[in-house]
Amino acid sequence: MAAENHEENGNISKPKKRIRWATQRVKSVKGQGKRNAILQRFHKSTGSNAAEKEGEAGGDMNGVTNDAASDHSSEVDMTARRIYFNQPLPPDMKDEEGNNTTQFSRNKIRTAKYTPLSFLPKELWLQFHSIPNQYFAFLVILAIFPIFGASNPGLNAVPILFILFVTAVKDGIEDWRRTVLDNELNNSPVHRLVDWENVNVSDDNVTMWRKFKKATTRTIIKTYRSLHKRKGKNSKSFTERSLDEPRQSFETGRRTRASIASINTLGIPEDDNNIQLTPVPSPQHKPQQGSPMDYEGSNGDAMESEGSYRDSDRTLTGSNGWASGADRAQPDPAAFPAKMYGSIIDPRKQATGKPRFHKDYWKNVEVGDFVRIYNDDQIPADVAVLSTSDPDGACYVETKNLDGETNLKVRQAMHCGRLVKHARDCERTNFVIESEAPHPNLYKYSGVLRYEAEDPANPDGPWRQMQEPVSINNLLLRGCSLRNTEWILGIVLFTGRETKIMLNSGITPSKRSRIARDLNKNVIYNFLILFLMCLVSGTVQGVTWSQGNNSLDFFEFGSIGGTPALDGFITFWSAVILFQNLVPISLYISLEIIRLLQAFFIYNDVDMYYDRLDYPCTPKTWNISDDVGQIEYIFSDKTGTLTQNVMEFRKCTINGAPYGEAYTEAQAGLQRRQGVNVEVEGPKIRAQIAEDRVQMLQDIRSIHDNPYLHDDELTFVSTDFVNDLKGVAGEEQKNALEQFMLALALCHTVITERTPGDPPKIEFKAQSPDEAALVATARDMGFTVLGRTNDGIILNVQGEEKTFQVLNTLEFNSSRKRMSAIIRAPDGRLTLYCKGADSVIYSRLRRGEQGQLRKDTAEHLEVFAREGLRTLCIAQRELSEEEYSAWSEKHDIAASAVQNREDKLEEVSDAIEQELTLLGGTAIEDRLQDGVPDTIALLGQAGIKLWVLTGDKVETAINIGFSCNLLDNNMDLILFTANGDDLALAEEELDRHLVTFGITGSDAELKAARKNHEAPGPTHAVVIDGDALKLVLDDKLQQKFLLLCKQCKSVLCCRVSPSQKAAVVHLVKTGLDVMTLSIGDGANDVAMIQEADVGVGIAGEEGRQAVMTSDYAIGQFRFLQRLILVHGRWSYRRVGETIANFFYKNIVWTFCLFWYQIANNFDCSYLFDYTYILLFNLAFSSLPIIFMGILDQDVDDLVSLAVPQLYRRGIERKEWTQTKFWLYMSDGIYQSAICFFLPYLFYLPSQAATSNGLQINDQERLGVYVGSAAVVVVNVYILMNTYRWDWLMLLLVAISILLIWLWTGIYSSLTYSQFFYGAATQVYGQLSYWVTILLVIIACLLPRFAIKSLQKVFRPYDVDIIREQVRLGKFAYLKESDPASAAKSAIYGSSPAAPVNSHSATAATSADAAMFSANGHNSNKMNSERGGNNNSRSTHPNASYDSDFRPFYPASLAQTATTSQQAGSDGTDSTGHRLSLEQPPARASMDRPRPSFERVRMSMGEIRPSFEQSRDFTSAAYLTRVESSNSQSGDMPPPQQHSSSSRRGQQQHHGRSESGLRF
Repeated sequence: MAAENHEENGNISKPKKRIRWATQRVKSVKGQGKRNAILQRFHKSTGSNAAEKEGEAGGDMNGVTNDAASDHSSEVDMTARRIYFNQPLPPDMKDEEGNNTTQFSRNKIRTAKYTPLSFLPKELWLQFHSIPNQYFAFLVILAIFPIFGASNPGLNAVPILFILFVTAVKDGIEDWRRTVLDNELNNSPVHRLVDWENVNVSDDNVTMWRKFKKATTRTIIKTYRSLHKRKGKNSKSFTERSLDEPRQSFETGRRTRASIASINTLGIPEDDNNIQLTPVPSPQHKPQQGSPMDYEGSNGDAMESEGSYRDSDRTLTGSNGWASGADRAQPDPAAFPAKMYGSIIDPRKQATGKPRFHKDYWKNVEVGDFVRIYNDDQIPADVAVLSTSDPDGACYVETKNLDGETNLKVRQAMHCGRLVKHARDCERTNFVIESEAPHPNLYKYSGVLRYEAEDPANPDGPWRQMQEPVSINNLLLRGCSLRNTEWILGIVLFTGRETKIMLNSGITPSKRSRIARDLNKNVIYNFLILFLMCLVSGTVQGVTWSQGNNSLDFFEFGSIGGTPALDGFITFWSAVILFQNLVPISLYISLEIIRLLQAFFIYNDVDMYYDRLDYPCTPKTWNISDDVGQIEYIFSDKTGTLTQNVMEFRKCTINGAPYGEAYTEAQAGLQRRQGVNVEVEGPKIRAQIAEDRVQMLQDIRSIHDNPYLHDDELTFVSTDFVNDLKGVAGEEQKNALEQFMLALALCHTVITERTPGDPPKIEFKAQSPDEAALVATARDMGFTVLGRTNDGIILNVQGEEKTFQVLNTLEFNSSRKRMSAIIRAPDGRLTLYCKGADSVIYSRLRRGEQGQLRKDTAEHLEVFAREGLRTLCIAQRELSEEEYSAWSEKHDIAASAVQNREDKLEEVSDAIEQELTLLGGTAIEDRLQDGVPDTIALLGQAGIKLWVLTGDKVETAINIGFSCNLLDNNMDLILFTANGDDLALAEEELDRHLVTFGITGSDAELKAARKNHEAPGPTHAVVIDGDALKLVLDDKLQQKFLLLCKQCKSVLCCRVSPSQKAAVVHLVKTGLDVMTLSIGDGANDVAMIQEADVGVGIAGEEGRQAVMTSDYAIGQFRFLQRLILVHGRWSYRRVGETIANFFYKNIVWTFCLFWYQIANNFDCSYLFDYTYILLFNLAFSSLPIIFMGILDQDVDDLVSLAVPQLYRRGIERKEWTQTKFWLYMSDGIYQSAICFFLPYLFYLPSQAATSNGLQINDQERLGVYVGSAAVVVVNVYILMNTYRWDWLMLLLVAISILLIWLWTGIYSSLTYSQFFYGAATQVYGQLSYWVTILLVIIACLLPRFAIKSLQKVFRPYDVDIIREQVRLGKFAYLKESDPASAAKSAIYGSSPAAPVNSHSATAATSADAAMFSANGHNSNKMNSERGGNNNSRSTHPNASYDSDFRPFYPASLAQTATTSQQAGSDGTDSTGHRLSLEQPPARASMDRPRPSFERVRMSMGEIRPSFEQSRDFTSAAYLTRVESSNSQSGDMPPPQQHSSSSRRGQQQHHGRSESGLRF
């Protein structure tokens, strides 16, 4: 009956009692300083003060002795706040008027920067922090004074007003969106206890000013909403549907519950003490009329007797339908008594019945409030859990919005509060919480709850002081969502700005592009030029007035200043106004527009859209797109980044016997290096595995018809396992297999969810995909986790249902590298099951036992690792009741500590996790993502170096390296490992290997390395673990280590921490002065993502924290090739060319004015009409240069992927250099002289006149000549520098040129133009005008045209060669394929075509760059991998295979009809590495593959006969020497000292050798 009840209703498993350690993160000095500054700022504003602690607790705390209280009694002095519940505040917490001295932060938050009243002044204040804005505002002020000669001060202010207006509109829209989201969040509903005195807060006195602000805001919001409703926009945009927003808080993605009834539809539980989940009117209070929100009477219909709360052993029915008590077979409670806890409910108090839970707004929640939260609700503040709907006090939260993790987390209610369920219970509580100060650490919290409780031993005696620690395990943080729990009741500890999510918001470092930083120098150069021009003008004007007898003495009515010095001073500032365009304020706004639209095109690129997650490439920081085009080093995580992070259980070793058949990508790479044709061998092996799979399913069902086994989900294939489970290999092996599977089914923290059906389906929600894979395999083998009781796990063991009591769970963290569970079996036996890293487990095994088993298991685990599998060891320990009781007491004391709780728990846990018995090991496959090898090979050809920074073992990382083209046969592997902290030995080893490359690690070599951007030859690779990395990152060694890695093609850093990842990125970025990119998918990658110049997050299985803190978010690693090689290269080239042309055109225009001053004694008179000056950057020359930065293409995206070598100009930073800047400036000065002096020389002898006899030799008409010529020249020059001449670009250039003629005609026809009146009709009618413009264009552009022609003919760039071949049709085949096929054509092969005939020897490098694509394409095009679609017209013979059976392509080699030498992975001619393209002969395939383990072990023995016996990277040789930490010797041989020399002669097989370093 119980089993049937479970199958019908048990959808969600119950949790167990556990203490969870938070992930420990190393705090940097800088980060700690930021946190302290934040805390100090908030404490000053809120006035949070620490109070004096009460007397120490005494007596026996329901099983926890007074030692626990005394252990942390001294620590409570450090608490930052004290919160009282149903107790009056002590006198020291009140002022003289009786008001609270402590003021807590409001729960209303505002992430918006502005209010309707503060927007204008604050926006102007922020905008005028910009130096260019200050400069142009200063010019506007100068122009107001007529003394400085500005002809039209009003028009002079138009550009700066336009820029201020556009920026204000943009900022206003962004801030309005934040305001709307803030208001939606602050007005979210929550059930809060009202009509109850919260002594911790006082009434908030709202001032008239605040009332006025609130009324203004409400009016604006109401107006906006009414307008929004009229538009009828009910659907969200594509951007809003993306999985995250740039702001790092959950508010942007909040889900609003429609009503409590719509979610909690289970009705009223039978137990009257449970919470009613349907809206029921309060029997004591009717809903108030006109209230904005409804009341929910959740306190029940009738009052319960006081005594009903004292029975803590009553039977409850959980939400999953499992009864606890006599309905199930449990260990005898009398034999194993449980601990007794008191309650914060004071039975001496009488309930008035007035308090009730009212549906209120989040913004009204205050510190000390009681709140009730229902399933799927979000947490409004940092809340300590008192009770939950689960009898065991557990609840589940999703922290995706907080830290990005998608797996559910378990939180526990405090023992003393689990009887608090109703409003009347809250009224009768009596306790105090002493809490630490608010801090931003998401993984740590310490507090203590103090209360009085009746002494069970002396009911009539005085009540005793009790206390219970409050940890992060009892806290629900704002931003989390309640899941799989009907309700929780909690108390508010932190609100608003003091919550952890708000303390963590806004800490992402802002990034500026490299060009933007370099641009500051060029602007300073222009300021210096402007200063010199103004100084010359002022000096000449002053000297002219001082000389006398000049023409101006006869035509001017005296000087303005009266003295030559004052005249020169005034002329200086007049020149500043006249030459203002030399400092281009419009450049900044143009770059903002360009980068914004570049980000828009990146977001809308369908070739980077991941349909499985409905996720496009999302730019988070849209102003660094040009940095993406200069990346030289990529730092990548492995798990979830290169791999899928979808774990599949493949193999295991149990009692010395290996089980499992699999054909991994690493194994295929191993065979490929042996010369085996994997495209032939692979399908054979997979076919054999498929046959074994069918046989295994039949055999499993013959043992037990497991209803929870689904054939399509089986990943572990081993017919031998099933046979041994039947007892074929003997009873001992059968028992070992059963015990192993029991360990997998019991040692975990997964949550089970059952989907009813025939057959039913059980799914597992785990905190890591590895754990879910282990439990799922146990399920498939007949050991199914059905659910949980209050303190146990229900298993279906081969059809027999059993209940195991879980006494303690010691969970995994990064420092322990293991987890354990203490289980009481149905027969009462106590067993500790432990799983963890092999080195950790081996060091805790019982000394002197299982010698052969250890050796066999270690060998099997190493073979598994070489196949690219992730391994774990499984062990157990039998415990006696006395051992457990003594340890449990110590564990409870450690769990009660307020400070250093994690350290104490780890110390206690370590004590019992000793003397273990080895059971075996597991091997889980984390498959490579689609397209990873292709992408890495393509990036390598582009000259980009990829380093892998992972926490995995070295063997796993090495084999993944071979699978994804990071490593190959010809490389010497330089292996680094540490055996101590000897820096001298580490330096000695570094020096020895530096000699191999002929360097010593000097400063001069580092300086030379900074200038050398060539990719190293594929001869060496460095593999280093975290301990060794800690040594080489020392200040004394890091330079040598950096130079050594610079000489190696690949670097793999294994077993590294997040802080070490960031340190490596910082070392390379600053040491080599290169552009870096970090890519990862998990929270442990955030540090390196923020440290790199460009951070890329992958929206994968480990949550979204990496995505939230990144600059670009993508769905798969393969999209990186398009982001970098296409959009990055385009953006960098466009921005570099745009800036150069912008400086050029402003120089031309400004120096035309400067040359005119020569004829006027530098009196700063205007050559052009003032509207010309205003419209030059705004209309006459803006559109062509902006669209050059947005749409210009030298080659299209397909060619960019087919010829990745084009990217190297970005690595070498050749698109924007100081040399280019001065060349364009010089060209501009030359052309400005032509534009002015050619018309001026025409005017000198000319007597040109109109048809009515009027002369046109005044300055306005001359300005038309010069201005028109300058605008035409500038626009044609921009067109010459544009690669893509399409109809849009030609149209924009034509419009810009025609616009000056159109404006001149319109404006000069108005009498308002004064002296400019009639200029168009007078000038346009002169033939000299048109002839002059033609001559100016020819004279200005002919030198540029000639130089560009000579350069393209005699010194062509790479892109020039490729563009010629595109014109010749060499890349026409790409139009028939897609970007993925174009990329593969660059990696694997090309069609035969004529070689490139360079016109000179200087084009050799360009021809090399074109080698991989200019020779055509493979007639059998590769299958498309575009966006997960499979609609390409591929004719590859294996194109129809799915991901499990697709072939493994050979290593990167673009072999063409014209190649005669092997091309290196960096795309260069690898002469000197290997001269022949001949492939080694393929080994004959086997008719029937041998079992996978034997086949792999045989292959490894052929390749590296002595490697396993000579290194300590958790290899078999190392594990067999690891002895228990409590012993000095055993049956294992002692560790041997090994030389770290390069054993090339011993180990070189098939072209591969390794050298190990140990220090």
